[in-house]
Amino acid sequence: MTIIQATLLGLIQGLTEFLPISSTAHLILVPWLFNMQVDESARFAFDVLVQLGTLVAVVVYFVKDLWQIAQAMWVGIRVADPFGTEAARLGWLVIAATIPAAIIGVLLKDFFESLHQSPAIIAQILIFAAVLFAAEHFSKHERDLGALTWRDAILIGCTQALALLPGISRSAATLSGGLLLNLKRPAAAKFSFLMSIPIMLGASLLALKDLIDLPNTRALLPPLAIGFVVAAVVGFGSIHWLLGYLAKRSMDIFAWYRIGFGLLCLVVVYLRSSQP
Repeated sequence: MTIIQATLLGLIQGLTEFLPISSTAHLILVPWLFNMQVDESARFAFDVLVQLGTLVAVVVYFVKDLWQIAQAMWVGIRVADPFGTEAARLGWLVIAATIPAAIIGVLLKDFFESLHQSPAIIAQILIFAAVLFAAEHFSKHERDLGALTWRDAILIGCTQALALLPGISRSAATLSGGLLLNLKRPAAAKFSFLMSIPIMLGASLLALKDLIDLPNTRALLPPLAIGFVVAAVVGFGSIHWLLGYLAKRSMDIFAWYRIGFGLLCLVVVYLRSSQP
């Protein structure tokens, strides 16, 4: 993997991890569109490191919230009132929302990995555009995070499990779930970001074990480091931009983008298949 490739893919990961347009789809389809030749072992190592980069971005962005939540949860446990404050309750709701995707991901890991093929991803990009439209226009946009219930958290957690299908997007699935439960856009986005942390941390730790076992990891360090830094910096900016955007505007633009990107990929599939 070259430095240029690492920079480009780190930029793609940082931009798309938190936007509802699917980072997995873009990391697979963009190299495919441009016929980028990337060694598969290098690609795996890179995907692990850039995901860690975006994990760092979301932790740094919400570090004050996370510290407040952690303190409130600890105090709640000590005084035998774990849900006594809004911050502590939010922390437990995030944990509850993590459980469905974690269980399904472990049980069906091989099945979901088998779906990482271009045609399946393109179809899911297009199909989920309709879900984004529906979530945006059926939602009443009237509830804040303080109104979130345990049932709501589990349901949003189940939508996060949909993101195991490549092309769906974890952000798109959880944002849509929150909106369909009538959360305001900023509230749905913040809960989506917070619940991304444990699931991304768990996935990264599992992948790091495989990364350490690769025979050429040390030789890949320069491009991996660049991809990590680019993904972290761009991911931080992407979070800040999305929260500000959703405070005033709808998600329709992301649904239209998914349609445009999916159609572009279909055109490329047709043109390549028609070549002698």
